[in-house]
Amino acid sequence: MITLPLAGTDEQITIAPSKIIAVGLNYREHVKESTSAQQKPFDIPAEPVLFAKTPNVLIGPGEPIIIPAHLGAYHFEELRTDPEVELGIIIAKRGKHIPEAEAFDYVLGYTCFNDVSQRNIQNTDVSGWFRGKSFDTFGPIGPVVVRRQDIKDPQKLALCSRINGVVKQSGNTADMIFSISRLIAYITTNFTLEAGDIIATGTPSGISPIHPRDWVEVEIEGIGILRNPVIGEAR
Repeated sequence: MITLPLAGTDEQITIAPSKIIAVGLNYREHVKESTSAQQKPFDIPAEPVLFAKTPNVLIGPGEPIIIPAHLGAYHFEELRTDPEVELGIIIAKRGKHIPEAEAFDYVLGYTCFNDVSQRNIQNTDVSGWFRGKSFDTFGPIGPVVVRRQDIKDPQKLALCSRINGVVKQSGNTADMIFSISRLIAYITTNFTLEAGDIIATGTPSGISPIHPRDWVEVEIEGIGILRNPVIGEAR
């Protein structure tokens, strides 16, 4: 559970998702770099690639992203943890089998979402991406929630990430392979969405690693800048 300001109002909104549904490989250039980084072929997907992040990942602006201490026990040649800037969708009401034409009726608002990803675990776990995507603090969100009606076209938003002030990712939601309305329709074909659930819509190319003492910023046009420090877990 996390509380964020509702932009343009004096209200605070409490977000307590039953689930966080994230979308992988939703920008073409990111598909290419993922293929290179993971040394296995990824084609442009024919349908959305979904995975879960658990609610324990959520932290707010200024809270630290914590690199788990136990990763050192694996003796990976190089530890690789990456932030990913993503447009986050906050769901307004319960929905199942939502038609694309009605998808935005189920959107409460938008926010910045940082899909922090531990690549060594993500790429080696037999079960897939789940664990490497769901460590505590691996889902910064904020700095505000912008109401659906206050963003004219969420499919035309510039977004970027920075590490220590240096731009690493730069893209636009217009470049998504699967649009927001398509994602909502597809997800609710498979799962019921509940009020407060979060959809993380995928990231553009340029992923780069973070380390303790770094600062990460993700920024989306019309929403703002979400800043978080990076620390190592104390044992």
